[in-house]
Amino acid sequence: MADRITAIDDVITALAGQSYVCGRALGTVAFLALRLGRPLFLEGEAGTGKTEIAKALAAALGRRLIRLQCYEGLDAAQAVYEWNFAAQMVAIRSAEATGGTDASHLRDTLFTSDFLIERPLLQAMRPQPGGAPVLLIDEVDRTDEPFEAFLLEALSDFQVTIPELGTIRAPEPPIVILTSNRTREVHDALKRRCLYHWVDYPRFDRELEILQARAPEASARLSREVVAFVQRLRTEDLFKKPGVAETIDWAKCLLALDVLTLSPEVIADTLGAVLKYQDDIARLQGSEAKRILDEARATLEPAG
Repeated sequence: MADRITAIDDVITALAGQSYVCGRALGTVAFLALRLGRPLFLEGEAGTGKTEIAKALAAALGRRLIRLQCYEGLDAAQAVYEWNFAAQMVAIRSAEATGGTDASHLRDTLFTSDFLIERPLLQAMRPQPGGAPVLLIDEVDRTDEPFEAFLLEALSDFQVTIPELGTIRAPEPPIVILTSNRTREVHDALKRRCLYHWVDYPRFDRELEILQARAPEASARLSREVVAFVQRLRTEDLFKKPGVAETIDWAKCLLALDVLTLSPEVIADTLGAVLKYQDDIARLQGSEAKRILDEARATLEPAG
C-alpha cells in the first residue's frame, strides 16, 4: 500500500478508507512525512483525532502500530528495554543447582536476547512483516526534558544502544508520529526535527462528515443536532471542551438509547458521555441545556 502513496490525495483516500476524515492540510503534512521520512508532530486539544491518525495510517499502509504511551517519569530504559530479572534469577538458580556457576559464562548467558524485554522504541527498530512500523509516541508533553533529549537523538539516527548487546539500528526507519496535548511546551529542538501540524476542532461540516463516517447508523437529523450542540458547547466557559472523540461517543450512546432527536431531558441524562468534569456538567443543569440546544438548532435552520 505504501508504494501507492504518490500524492496527497492518496493519503486522504487511504485514511478515508479507515473512516478517518482528513483535511487537505493534514493530508499534505502526512504525505510529506511519508515521502521525506520525517517524524510528524501533531499538537492540539485532547480528543481532536491526533492518536487516531496514527492508527488509521498504520491500518491503511498495512503496517504494525507500535505505541509508546508517555507519562511523567518515563525514562529511556523504560521506553527501550529492560532485562527479565525474574527469568535471570531462575537461570542463576538452575546453574547453581547443576554446578554450572562459571561467572563469565553465566554473565554471557544472562545478558542475551533470550532475557531481553523489548519496549516500544526498540521494537520499532526491528524489522517488521510488511515493512517499517508506525511508531506512535503519544502525549510526549507528559514527559520531561531529559527524555525529550533522548528522543531527539534516537529519532535522528534511528538507533538505540544496549550496553550489553551494542547498538541496534533500524534497517528501515519507522514512520514516527508524535502527539502533544500541549500541557507544556515541547522543546524547539525536538519540534525542529519533525514536520508540524496543529490539529484543531473541526468546523461543522467536517465534524458532521467525521460523525457520519464513525457512526453511520445515526440519522441525518440526529447527527446534525449532535454536532451543532457540541459545536455550540465549545463556545461555553468549560473546564474541558469536548473533542471529536466525545461527539462520536455521545452519538453512539444516543443510538444505544434509541434516541431520535435531542431534548433537554436526554441531554441531562447523557452528559457524562460528552463532558468529563462535574463542574462542567453542573453548568448545564436546568435551563442551560435547553438554551444551548435552542441556539444550536437555530444554526441549523438555514440548512434545514
